[in-house]
Amino acid sequence: MLFWHVGATTAFIRYAFRDPAMDLRFLALGAVLPDLIDLPIGIVSWDRFGSVRLASHSILFGALLLIAVLALTRRGRRRKQWMMVSVGVMLHLVLDAMWNQPETLWWPFLGSDFTGTLFPTYGAYVRDLVTNPLLWAGEVVGAAYLVRLARASGLASGDARKTFLRTGAVSAPIGRG
Repeated sequence: MLFWHVGATTAFIRYAFRDPAMDLRFLALGAVLPDLIDLPIGIVSWDRFGSVRLASHSILFGALLLIAVLALTRRGRRRKQWMMVSVGVMLHLVLDAMWNQPETLWWPFLGSDFTGTLFPTYGAYVRDLVTNPLLWAGEVVGAAYLVRLARASGLASGDARKTFLRTGAVSAPIGRG
């Protein structure tokens, strides 16, 4: 769910923080980081875990990432950038409704197992994802927001794109994009 995570996270955090200089590149990385880590492991180890939501989908992962950012950075631009990764990871857990998978969300505090799915194979899991209208609705909503934000920020312009690629900031007013 790439567009859902990046779009919904960006919309929520832009509205909540209202920081026009916020580095959305780092936020987007955090929004997808749990899937980037857990998905390959879950695919390869489906017979063992029965899920693609593993340790990176736990509060412990988000907390350790936040602690690492605080310990390894000083106040200023770099810390703000890397804090956005932590914020994106934590919001990823909310957008995945991880409270419905408590063994994974609270791993390892509720035991060493992760919450499995009801699917016997990874293929069955993928078939369900591909045919799930709720998943596709989320992708459409996330993509629509990102397109709207890109248009409102003038990212069709080379200068606006260069600014975004260099700073991660967009020019769209926060209340409108």
